[in-house]
Amino acid sequence: MLTIWQIWLIVAIVLLILELVSAGFYVICFSIGALAAALVSAFVSNVYVQLTVFAAVSLLFVFLVRPIVVRHLDLKGKDERKSNADDLIGKTGTVSQSIPANGYGRVAIDGDDWKCQAADGNPIEQGSRVKVTHRESIILTVEAD
Repeated sequence: MLTIWQIWLIVAIVLLILELVSAGFYVICFSIGALAAALVSAFVSNVYVQLTVFAAVSLLFVFLVRPIVVRHLDLKGKDERKSNADDLIGKTGTVSQSIPANGYGRVAIDGDDWKCQAADGNPIEQGSRVKVTHRESIILTVEAD
């Protein structure tokens, strides 16, 4: 039969696993609260005291510790960060393979060669300087510079 501290420990581990899946540093606050309740349960057998410790420690971490950690780990802007490919927008490059009218060619930018199309659908000759205006998956849209 499981003792109360073992139950709190299992709750803490389950919450920790859930945090690993969610990665928002939110559920781990409750996992730490469950660990605190497990520690208290070794000295106090009153379940209401354990629940109070669990709630107090969890809320303390949610409202006081989590904002500091999120700020330092930059978890808030996670979805807003640009990828390396998004950083290509606005850069200039050289057409390495001519772009036919309404077709695809290639452009060299910073040592990489990308599939591209002309923004206006007009042909662009090899060697021309172009500027990246848009990116769709791995295909860049360019216009003559």
